[in-house]
Amino acid sequence: MTRNSARKALVIGAGIGGLAAAATLRRVGVEVQVFERAPELRPGTTAVSLMSNAILALRTLDIDIAPGLDKRGEVFDELRFLTRRGRLIRALPFRELAERLGASNYAVHRADLQRTLLDAIGDDQAIELNAAATGFVTGDDGVEVTFEDGRKASGDILIGADGFNSVIRRQVAGADEPRPGNYMCWLATVPFDHPRLTKGYAAHYWGRGQRFGLADIGHGRAYWWATKNVPAWVSGSPRLGKEKVAGLFAGWAEEVREAIRVTPEETIVQITAQDRPYLRRWGSGRMTLLGDAAHPMLVSLGQGAALAIEDAVVLAEHLKEATDLSSALRGYEDQRRPRTEALVGTARALSETEQLDGHFSSRMRDLYFRFAPMSKLTSQNEAVLTWPPLG
Repeated sequence: MTRNSARKALVIGAGIGGLAAAATLRRVGVEVQVFERAPELRPGTTAVSLMSNAILALRTLDIDIAPGLDKRGEVFDELRFLTRRGRLIRALPFRELAERLGASNYAVHRADLQRTLLDAIGDDQAIELNAAATGFVTGDDGVEVTFEDGRKASGDILIGADGFNSVIRRQVAGADEPRPGNYMCWLATVPFDHPRLTKGYAAHYWGRGQRFGLADIGHGRAYWWATKNVPAWVSGSPRLGKEKVAGLFAGWAEEVREAIRVTPEETIVQITAQDRPYLRRWGSGRMTLLGDAAHPMLVSLGQGAALAIEDAVVLAEHLKEATDLSSALRGYEDQRRPRTEALVGTARALSETEQLDGHFSSRMRDLYFRFAPMSKLTSQNEAVLTWPPLG
């Protein structure tokens, strides 16, 4: 603990970023109160990949969530890329890189990651539910947040960690329009027993304008996600029933079709792939943004959760010995912008490549990925998974 233990941070949002911020700020002696608009903590029915850079970042503050993830999730040592019918294009080995870096990569249900972060916070009372923020004011001596029911809360700093549709971001940056990814996504977790789903299985199946992901998340469960291109002008789409989703993947590998078949229709989540134009200013005075509120990204890199955790670690490091809180927040933003901007751009470029729908272009994509030097692919992965960042 540091000499700044009397300072209080108000964190808006109890998602992965908000919970990570609570854990890291408490570790450096900052009092934290988290406000969540939902009436209960609802992590959703999907899963995430949590990569080694997040584990390594937390360890710099002596927070080790790996034991919790070992118990609740599943390590994946290899990521396979397959054709739509299940023929191997390329397998990327992660085990050797993870051993060299000193942390594994996990596939984990959101509820299990949430529980692991709550364990790191150590106090569920730090989270106030039914608290929908509507705005804030910031001054030289602190911040005040107003909530939908008329309540107000005061603190020394404000962290907007309220996700893609952040109320706090909107006050900072205005109502900036989402940037479409031009495809729809369907996501689900389901109890799944299949010969192809071996322990730690993680695979992406590539088609033309379509993808399917399948991963073992432990305890007899699988996480799957599916994508399908939509026209650039489409900002949303009517919900497709399971039968129509299954129809999109007719003729794909048997395990793909079976994963969809055994999933209850009501558990399938449909979303529109989108990010936002990169935000150059995350805050002013004694407030800032974190995670998806600051830098939402498309999912192709699997780094959304990890970058939010990295943000929380860097934020805590800047506040640890700070005498000028506003300057500390600007220092955090300056340190985070280059890496987050680069990875937001990389995720979009990778997404565009993976969603190619032309016969020739998708064939060239597969051939390039099959024959690209493994040293190049490993170097690219290492640049993302290393903490502190390379260079």
